[in-house]
Amino acid sequence: MWKTISRKEKLRRVLLIIFGAGVIALAGVSYQYVKNAVPDRINVVVDRQEQVRFGLPFRSLLESESEEVLLNGSSKIPSDQIHLQLNQPFSIYSEQEGTYRLSLKLFGIWKLKDIEVDVSDVQYAVPCGLPVGIYMKSDGLMVIGTGRVTAQTGEVMDPADGILRSGDYIEAINGMPATDKKDMIRAVKEAGNMALTLSVRREGETMDVQMTPVQTQEGDYKLGLWIRDDTQGIGTMTYVCANGAFGALGHGISDGDTGLLVQTSGGELYDTEILGVEKGSFGKPGVMSGVIYYGNQSRLGSVEANTDQGIFGTANPRFLSRVKNPAIPIGYRQDVKKGRACIRSSVSGELKDYEIEIQKIDHSSNRHNKDMVIRVTDPELLSLTGGIVQGMSGSPIIQNGKLIGAVTHVFIQDSTRGYGIFAENMLEAAENSIN
Repeated sequence: MWKTISRKEKLRRVLLIIFGAGVIALAGVSYQYVKNAVPDRINVVVDRQEQVRFGLPFRSLLESESEEVLLNGSSKIPSDQIHLQLNQPFSIYSEQEGTYRLSLKLFGIWKLKDIEVDVSDVQYAVPCGLPVGIYMKSDGLMVIGTGRVTAQTGEVMDPADGILRSGDYIEAINGMPATDKKDMIRAVKEAGNMALTLSVRREGETMDVQMTPVQTQEGDYKLGLWIRDDTQGIGTMTYVCANGAFGALGHGISDGDTGLLVQTSGGELYDTEILGVEKGSFGKPGVMSGVIYYGNQSRLGSVEANTDQGIFGTANPRFLSRVKNPAIPIGYRQDVKKGRACIRSSVSGELKDYEIEIQKIDHSSNRHNKDMVIRVTDPELLSLTGGIVQGMSGSPIIQNGKLIGAVTHVFIQDSTRGYGIFAENMLEAAENSIN
């Protein structure tokens, strides 16, 4: 016999299902939040106790998997295992340089993630704040987009549609390397109405595609491609080390049309002169205008990497001779505090430090170049620029005598505020991209 289920029982089951789904969803969101709130890597100075704080909404267990790394919780007794309560700070101490590992478990049961602890001696760099002209060659011919071509017959065609797309890089044409737009123009002209084989790099994978030029009503041949082989602009040098290694911008150089990070084969730094500043206003960021002086006599260094955390390379003696300020220690994320700090900039034509306020700090390592929210408070800089303007990206942020980061972005709706990146994230990106 079939058992009849009452409406009340049906409603109860539906509510239980909804409740269960809600609990699962909440657990998933909470897990992801906690995972993102905890950095994958912590840098500490050898033989110095470092205080760290995670934004944890749940009780967790932190374990050191190496006897060289000691943890200190609320008990004040160093150990290999501590319980973390909510936003409770803890400290890490090690007498030996090296790379070690911590393990974080939610409620002391579920493994959340491993955290790499990099223990090293104090690092020093000179916070620069000097403007530089930047020129970079793309690693191949970057495809900006496809376009229509009117054939000799009058038919409107889009020969590259469905074959190539924005962000592709053409590495070779008929087996010959393609490094300049002239290489493409010459190859299309020589091919006429014969098919071309293009070696294309897309999202790290290389493939060959066939394309046949279209003869236009003017009698020439086209593929219907918009391509770019270089990019240039003005930015700010963040730091330079004693060996000439530099970091600048605090964010990568992206293509203005596609918004994609430019994959570069290298580049150069050149002398630049700031000619003026257009102040920012509501909904419209300001901008530094200037001129770049190209030529061997104007070179300041070489660009070796373009990453989400900035551009990196080696400064030459000409640039190093202009650096007059002393080197200072690098501050790690645990050294960054809310409150007063300063940025160093040459936006006025003279290198100066301007007061700012750090309003928010994100200790996770997943936002690339938006680790801090800063606000310009210096009356002189506000009068000159209205706050943060384009071209100031890379201006070093200094707090308590340490280089802790760099300016990266301005808020569109409030030019007095913007984002900054941790200095340690720039140094890590430089190490990973160049070494």
